[in-house]
Amino acid sequence: MVGSALDSGLRRLAATAIGLIYPPTCIACGAATGQPHALCAACWSGLRLIERPYCERLGTPFALDLGVGSLISPGALAEPPVFGRARAVAVYDGTARDLVHRLKFSDRLDLGRTMARMMAAAGSELLDEADLIVPVPLHGLRLWRRRFNQSALLAREIGRQSGKSCDLRALARVKATRPQVGLTRRQRAENLQGAFRVTDAGRARIIGRRLVLIDDVATTGATGNAAARALLRAGAASVDLLTFATVTRDGL
Repeated sequence: MVGSALDSGLRRLAATAIGLIYPPTCIACGAATGQPHALCAACWSGLRLIERPYCERLGTPFALDLGVGSLISPGALAEPPVFGRARAVAVYDGTARDLVHRLKFSDRLDLGRTMARMMAAAGSELLDEADLIVPVPLHGLRLWRRRFNQSALLAREIGRQSGKSCDLRALARVKATRPQVGLTRRQRAENLQGAFRVTDAGRARIIGRRLVLIDDVATTGATGNAAARALLRAGAASVDLLTFATVTRDGL
């Protein structure tokens, strides 16, 4: 007990010393903050957090509170997603877009901890019901170029924070698709046809289980749909989608 208390005291002392030498800064802009791994007031105000009312299928916010219990957007009614439900922390603009870009393209792997914590909170209802967390995989060539998969990094951290098991190899990307930027909704869906496959080892781990699929951004839902379709065909009981940010569309 004495040794444990001493170790704890030494760790706090070390953390205080480090804080004096290297004061905590905003993870988005680098401005001073009161605590590490946090956003400054300006960047926090640039984060459009998603709160109810939102579409219960797509997780996208409504412009007005319609005063109804369970709400489904026109977009979800017209084109129901393959996955069951989607949830996201924020709308994909401003600070949310900056964080995603810095994680993905600037090797800011340290952002994963904070982003995952926010995702775990936003997707708590999905995670509470889940048996397994599965990240959206990268194709081998793209993984080699980028050196890491941001979705796998987020999934692993969400699993650690939520206490849920995470399987990084259950789903594979077997088709080297072209970049989705600039493609229409239909083109994105066509581009991803046959892109994902459940691995032989992963099949036994997902059969009959409720899954939460992890990605950094949901744009049109094409990636989530393609990945969920592969998982459901392989025997998953259900697949929900959890992302850090989502793109909103008019008419939702």
